Amino acid sequence: MIAIFTSIIAFLITMPLIGLFTTYFVIKKRTKNHRKSLHRALDYTTIFFIFAVHFLIITIWEKSLFWLIILFLLVLALAFVIVHWKIKKEIIFLNVLRGFWRCSFLVFFLAYFTLTLLGLIQRVLAII
Repeated sequence: MIAIFTSIIAFLITMPLIGLFTTYFVIKKRTKNHRKSLHRALDYTTIFFIFAVHFLIITIWEKSLFWLIILFLLVLALAFVIVHWKIKKEIIFLNVLRGFWRCSFLVFFLAYFTLTLLGLIQRVLAII
C-alpha cells in the first residue's frame, strides 16, 4: 500500500500537469462549479509544481537549490503580508495565505515550463 502511494506521489511530482487536470476534473464532477473547481485544483497541486521545479533544477544543474526555493517562498509571503497590510490596514491571514499560494502556483507553473524547455534544449544541444 505504501509503495502504491509513493508511486502516485512520485508520478504527480514528475508530471504535475496530469495531477492538475485530474484534480480539476474530479472536483468539477463533485461540485459542478467550474470556478471553485479550478481554484481548488490550483491550490491542491501547487506543492507538486514546487517539488517538480526542485527536481528539474537537480536534473539540469546537478545541484539542489531547495534552500533558494524556500527562501523565495518566504520572501514572497512576506511581500504579500506587507502589501496586504498597506492596502487593507489590517492583516486577514486567510486572504494573505490564499493570495500567496495562488501567486506561488503561477510562479512555479511558469518555472516548470521554463525549466522543462531549458532542459530539453540543453539535452538536444548535448546530443548535437
